[in-house]
Amino acid sequence: LFLGDSITQGWESSGQDAWQKHFAPLHSANFGFGGDSTQHARGRSQNGELPKGPPKAIVLLIGTNNSRHGDFTPEQIAAGIRAILDALVEKCPRAKVLLLGILPRGATAEDPYRIKCEAVNALLPALADGQRVHYLNFNDKLLSADGTLSKEVAPDLLHLSAKGYGIWAEALEAKLTPLLKP
Repeated sequence: LFLGDSITQGWESSGQDAWQKHFAPLHSANFGFGGDSTQHARGRSQNGELPKGPPKAIVLLIGTNNSRHGDFTPEQIAAGIRAILDALVEKCPRAKVLLLGILPRGATAEDPYRIKCEAVNALLPALADGQRVHYLNFNDKLLSADGTLSKEVAPDLLHLSAKGYGIWAEALEAKLTPLLKP
C-alpha cells in the first residue's frame, strides 16, 4: 500500500511504467491524493479509507505540502507523520511501514522549502524502530552531484518525471523486498 500526496499519486501518471514493472505484480494499491498534508493522510488512516485486506507493507511519503502550505515547523510536521504511524499501527497492526524522507523540492539546496523538508527529514529516523517502521531517504539518488534537482527528474522541481519514478522504484526495491516476506 502506498500512502501519500500528489507525488505518490503520480505513480498513476508519470510513474505508470515503473509501477507496472515493480509494484503491480505485488498487487500494490496506491492511496496517494493530490494536495494531502499530514493531517489528511492521518484522517484517511483513522477513518478506514484503506483497503479491506490488511497490507503486508505500507510505503508512506507525506509532509511536503505541510512545508509549503501553512506555518508548520519541522517538529510539527514530524509529529503529524508520527500521528499517521500511530493510526497505521491501530488499523494495520501487522503491516511493516517504510517511511520515506520527504523528497527534495526546489532547484538548489538553498530553496527555503527544501531546507524545511530536510529539517523534517533529520527528525524522521527517530520514528523508525527497525522492526515495524523502517526509514529510507533516497534523496541523494534524485539529486545531481552538486545537490541540484534537475527538471529531467522533477519537471516542476517537485513532482517526479518518469525518470524520477524509475529512480524511486529502484531505491524502494531493495528496502521493500525484505519487508514483504512473512
